[in-house]
Amino acid sequence: MTTGEPGLRELPLVGRGHPRYDGRAKVTGRAQFAADVVVANPLHAWVLLSSIPKGRIETIDATDARSLPGVVDIVTHENAPTLAAPVSRAAGSSTSHQPLTGPDILFDGQIIGIVLADSFETAREAAAAVRVRYGVQPAAVTLDSPGAAAQRWSAANPAFRDPELGDAEQALAGAPVVVDATYHTQSQVHNAMEPFPTTVLWDGDTVVVHEPSQYVAGLQRGLAQQLGIDPSRVRVISPFIGGGFGSKLSLTPRTAILAALARKFRRPVKLVATRTQGFTLSTYRAESRHRIRLGATADGKLTAFSHEAWEICSRSDAYASAATVQTAEMYAAPSISTRVTIVRTDRTTPGFMRGPGEMPYMFALETAMDELAHRLGVDPIELRRRNEPARSPVDGRRFTSRSLVRCFEEASERFAWRDRNPVPGTMRDGDWLVGYGCAAAIFPCFNYGGSATVTLMRSGKARVETAASEIGTGAYTALGQVAADLLGLPIENVEVLLGDSLLPPTAPAGGSMQTASTVPAIRDACQRIVARLGGTMPPLGELGSMFDRLGAASLQESAQYRAFDGKGANGSATVSTPKGAEPVAVYSFGAQFAEVRINARTHELRVPRLVGAFAAGRIVNERTALAQYRGGMVWGLSSALFEGLEIDPTRGRAINTNIAEYLVPVNADVQQVEAILIPEEDREVNPLGVKGIGEIGIVGVAAAISNAIFNATGKRLRDVPITLERLFEDG
Repeated sequence: MTTGEPGLRELPLVGRGHPRYDGRAKVTGRAQFAADVVVANPLHAWVLLSSIPKGRIETIDATDARSLPGVVDIVTHENAPTLAAPVSRAAGSSTSHQPLTGPDILFDGQIIGIVLADSFETAREAAAAVRVRYGVQPAAVTLDSPGAAAQRWSAANPAFRDPELGDAEQALAGAPVVVDATYHTQSQVHNAMEPFPTTVLWDGDTVVVHEPSQYVAGLQRGLAQQLGIDPSRVRVISPFIGGGFGSKLSLTPRTAILAALARKFRRPVKLVATRTQGFTLSTYRAESRHRIRLGATADGKLTAFSHEAWEICSRSDAYASAATVQTAEMYAAPSISTRVTIVRTDRTTPGFMRGPGEMPYMFALETAMDELAHRLGVDPIELRRRNEPARSPVDGRRFTSRSLVRCFEEASERFAWRDRNPVPGTMRDGDWLVGYGCAAAIFPCFNYGGSATVTLMRSGKARVETAASEIGTGAYTALGQVAADLLGLPIENVEVLLGDSLLPPTAPAGGSMQTASTVPAIRDACQRIVARLGGTMPPLGELGSMFDRLGAASLQESAQYRAFDGKGANGSATVSTPKGAEPVAVYSFGAQFAEVRINARTHELRVPRLVGAFAAGRIVNERTALAQYRGGMVWGLSSALFEGLEIDPTRGRAINTNIAEYLVPVNADVQQVEAILIPEEDREVNPLGVKGIGEIGIVGVAAAISNAIFNATGKRLRDVPITLERLFEDG
């Protein structure tokens, strides 16, 4: 398969599994993360967080704290610097709540002060000595709390339209078989290995920010707006990120304040937040509730689909993942009704987290599909096959590619689905009840557009420069590999520079869009270099003489790839084809399979096998792709059985704000995890057919595990995480 451009080398549909470009730096400790940055004579910051969810600060007594040697200042709403512009979601912030602007408390864990001291230990000690007295008010912190305010998402966000088709209520009333069930997902917190450090310093009239950012260009622009300076005077440096998953995608409320304090005291300011503080310093996955209604004929053809969803939100912002856009396009239902409602509470604003809406929304839909298959006595895979749409059920758009059925075929064969007994509770291995479950996965293909600069030296070395972010997914490797393959160079000959706002701006590392948005720009830059070499890349041994004839020491080209200009209604995955042509829908698809074993005596629950098959366009690097898929599947296991943020419904406080009590899987919980790459060519999404893979791996796993538990026990558990307590509670 070729790139379709004369002079450029071939790119395989599934790229070679080159080792990680950044692997050696990370295992030897040479990779420098934000907290590792050493600056001269820094002020160490410690954030003070509120201990109530709603009310007002009546007094702050910092007398004892200020008396400690080495304390430089205690910054509160009474003496905080004034910013040129407030933090705003329009500027890419995670919230529009600006801390330290007044005494009102909007959520537990709100920043109410910043201690500045000559050492980290002194700042921490001083923070413990600050005394705060509150006037406490009743708070609503759950979906069902008195005082929580429900608002239809389409009213809060007029750009969103609930997908609708026909008369679903009438179709449900006349359907021979109906599934009507409610599902619940708990809030989740990212808990990346690297929490939330920030170091800021001023170099003349330029502020330099060392902060883990999934979107350095967005952080640069938003911070400039808050500080009232030109973006050229803001430099963001973030070469490595120790995991983000969406938590480091947005402008934070703390960064501008720290920058203003660094300017005021003419010293760098360094904040290394604790993991507990990170539970409210960033966003989280919203708690959600879903009512799914499926109407079907006796032979398993859907006649109606209804999806009502409720997502928890804050008072200050309107945010919803609103993935009914995806669930409505999964299956061929002739009548569709959806409705998304946000529930405003006294909590922090939720935000992006891997598979933001697809994970909870598809848990509900795919569990309901399993319930329907059981009611009908139809194999769950066959039920999905019978309802496979040729076009979008909502508006008739054509799918550029849709390999869902093939994903199920490949994964079911590898999983040995044929050995499944559909009668619940009939498969046993000694004391262990055995169950098999499956579910579909979907993720939209977003494309933001991007830019890059490629430089080829006469030595046969090349350099790729772009302000992409390495969040642990292998961006250095994938982007460098594309340039190496196109130019016919060993990847060892390619240097990759990322994570600096001085570099050409590109898409954020979120929404599985960074690689898909950036590699077309790298392709175009490589194409221009090859054109300057006469249209064909010469052998490495002839490069020197070629450069002599050109009178150049190096060839450098920059390129910008402009993404498709229409996302379609609701921000769905739609590309705009040439003027007058029909719009098309672009998605990645997958199929997830799970085996569970439950001890009949103790109810101990194990997942010995997960198998997933994924079709996501061209795979740039097989090794990093498989790692991403497997990692996502493990996180799906975590969502199904372990993790959930526990909120005290009366005090409004998060209870399990550490990874001793906020449970995630350990090695003993993760056994056989297999990901299968389904080859797929789709040039309509971008010239290289790259869709992005980072998020789809988590989607569908929780439903597959829940469905397997039903197959093992006959118990239908519709809330995640599925804990031992819930297994016992349900009989």
